[in-house]
Amino acid sequence: MGDLELLHQFATETCYTTSNRPASHELWRVTVCKEGLTHGFLMRGILAIAALHLSRLRPDRASDYQNIAESHQNKALSSFLPIMSNPTELNCHAFFALSSLIVVYAFASPQKLGTTVFTDQSHDSADWLPLIRGVNSILQQAWPWVENGPLRGLLQPGIINTVDTKLPRPAEQQLKQLAELCKAAAGGEEAVEAYVEAVKALRKCYVKIFTRASVECEVGTAFTWPVEVPDKFIQLLKARAPEALVILAHYCVVLHHLNEYWWMRGWAAHLIENICNELSDPWRDWIQWPSETIGRNERCLVWRPLSPEMVPSQTPASISST
Repeated sequence: MGDLELLHQFATETCYTTSNRPASHELWRVTVCKEGLTHGFLMRGILAIAALHLSRLRPDRASDYQNIAESHQNKALSSFLPIMSNPTELNCHAFFALSSLIVVYAFASPQKLGTTVFTDQSHDSADWLPLIRGVNSILQQAWPWVENGPLRGLLQPGIINTVDTKLPRPAEQQLKQLAELCKAAAGGEEAVEAYVEAVKALRKCYVKIFTRASVECEVGTAFTWPVEVPDKFIQLLKARAPEALVILAHYCVVLHHLNEYWWMRGWAAHLIENICNELSDPWRDWIQWPSETIGRNERCLVWRPLSPEMVPSQTPASISST
């Protein structure tokens, strides 16, 4: 498989699958590829995504394309990681484009048994979340350049006053239940605060998705939640704290809104299944609503309140707050 064929695939098909907003398609097709000619790590990232896309389009050669994608991605990261802490006015646009492609690659890669995105024990994908969070932190340093640069059209429009915006009753009721779960959580004050902040970030996702029709907004929203949650919440996820897994399950409702994209297809259902396997009774009752919503392939919230007997009376003592 030649690199030119992969670049052709990206410029003629793959570039149109990153969002549903036509204005961004031309940026991916022309501007991002042009940046890739100057920055080799970005070009490798482009070729990796194109190869993964071809693995879906040509299943008879899926393994070959996946190996090619992995090779390009490894080379992209090996060049990018040493310089990612030093964004400049010249390279920040390539940084921004690659950071977006890293997210796509993480979800487009073949799903692995037991993967829960943030708690995968395999060394193959365990580092992608810290990488995304790290890239986001670095991009904040270069934000004035990016928001005024050639890729500014890829930035997501902000939403004012997401805290006070009223959600439909089902969404508000579901988040209220999560808030009650946070108050009774084990692990100490720091853990409780982490859960509360994670639910607040989740509410912002719900506001942006369920009060706006733009699919483009959904794409941007889905990948802001992982970088907005506090570090402590990530630690709790890695420790398999059930409260953290329950919140993650409700985040899967957000991911399910992206199921039409080839690189997200099936991920929400996959994650919910593995989260369910991680949880014991009665914790599984807390994820009944997102499980059923995703299982019915619904893109709208359908609230089903927990009955009193579903509420865990005590958090298992084995939960750590590492």
